[in-house]
Amino acid sequence: MIKAVLFDLDGTLLPMDQDEFVKYYFGLLTKKITLAKGYDPQQFMNSIWQGVANMVKNDGSMTNEERWWQAYTGIFGPQAREDEPLFLDFYTNEFNTVANSCGCREEADKIIKLVKAKGMKAVLATNPIFPRVATENRIKWAGLDQTDFELFTTYEDYHYSKPNLEYYKEVLAKAGLAPEECVMVGNDVAEDMIAAQLGMKVFLLNDCVINKKNEDISLIPQGGFEQLAEFIANL
Repeated sequence: MIKAVLFDLDGTLLPMDQDEFVKYYFGLLTKKITLAKGYDPQQFMNSIWQGVANMVKNDGSMTNEERWWQAYTGIFGPQAREDEPLFLDFYTNEFNTVANSCGCREEADKIIKLVKAKGMKAVLATNPIFPRVATENRIKWAGLDQTDFELFTTYEDYHYSKPNLEYYKEVLAKAGLAPEECVMVGNDVAEDMIAAQLGMKVFLLNDCVINKKNEDISLIPQGGFEQLAEFIANL
């Protein structure tokens, strides 16, 4: 019996062109922090990418938050840990203008309501490389509310990132679920569909599909929101 549907956010419930999103987001963040701190913009950009790489490679020995700051302070020095209030202010304020680079589909809310109408839990399994406040805002951009989800994943609370299967195990452990009780819905073949290796059912939402390795996806259940609704209705 399926007890929960796990959803990716970026490119799934929140339509976007990932490259456009990253360009807009990183540009605003770089402007804010470098103007305030006097850092070299290119060095700052390098610190962001190094922090992301650290989180993607995280081995579980510390949270993704700790991994990110480890990279950042490794470049700018231990005193740079005091920059955190600047980052949180950015994610509370300027970050919300990045919503202009994303779409919003009313079908996202309908899908969540359908999941709950069938007595299943909705879990937001978004890659936990953002602070909580940033993810709360991205949920709003999608026309949703954080209370729509049993849990949502942020860098403060998780010790792995996609596509590491340990990330999915951590989500399942926190939600009290077994893989065979879940469906993973996402748009990224490498990061989301890998959940099938644990025994989860999967569905590829292909409105903003990412398939960087050009994998064969012909056997994966897939489609737009209409096909996803049919898929969930038949669970």
